[in-house]
Amino acid sequence: MTDGSGADAPIDPVDPTALEALHTLATSEVEVTPTFRHRETYTMRGLLSVLWHEPEESRMAQPAAIVACGGAMGGLLGPGHGLYHQLGEQWARRGVRFLRVGYREPNNLDLCAHDLACGVEMARDAGAERVVVMGHSFGGAVAIRTAVVMPASVAGVVTFATQSAGCEVAGALGGRPLLLFHGDKDELLAPEASHMVQAMAGSGEVVMLPGDGHLLAKSDEVITDRLNDWLPSALGVTSLPAD
Repeated sequence: MTDGSGADAPIDPVDPTALEALHTLATSEVEVTPTFRHRETYTMRGLLSVLWHEPEESRMAQPAAIVACGGAMGGLLGPGHGLYHQLGEQWARRGVRFLRVGYREPNNLDLCAHDLACGVEMARDAGAERVVVMGHSFGGAVAIRTAVVMPASVAGVVTFATQSAGCEVAGALGGRPLLLFHGDKDELLAPEASHMVQAMAGSGEVVMLPGDGHLLAKSDEVITDRLNDWLPSALGVTSLPAD
């Protein structure tokens, strides 16, 4: 564990970064495997957790990253059958860092967007020039709000069964790539929510998943295949090594 006082890194009191605004008390990190890390940041508002998938070798690393968040109850696995873990392993093998953000205070939209912004800054500090953010359910609004306030870093947004509440700012995405997945049998948030967000943004693609519900438990393969086609362009990565 390290002291988070930041004595060697002065904080701009007028315009702090997202990470500076955490007012970190301490951080702790463990290397689970050479390509998988767990970082915890202690703050007065709670514990920010990040699971971090890394390329096997630094020379493989692309100048791009994906940063993902969960729903109103938090969580680090994402929808489907641990979809975020699957994507993290897959994209790290291709040289793209993948960070999974665990909220300090789930269901607090502003605080959760701050947490996701911290994940984007971590990815950027590690060398990512373009970041795609992802969010499930409530996390869709978190992802869109984060993208809106970080136009220089966030190059695209992916949502899974998103809510429309909190996405009223989506028009400020300014035409950046937006991909929205939704099950047509969603029992919590009707598919119209994703279409509404698309309309608010004025652009984007809605991918309907036949027969699937809110957790998208039937669509891991369909989602993964579509992301394989969509992400390289959004991330600005034109050459990827084979899995």
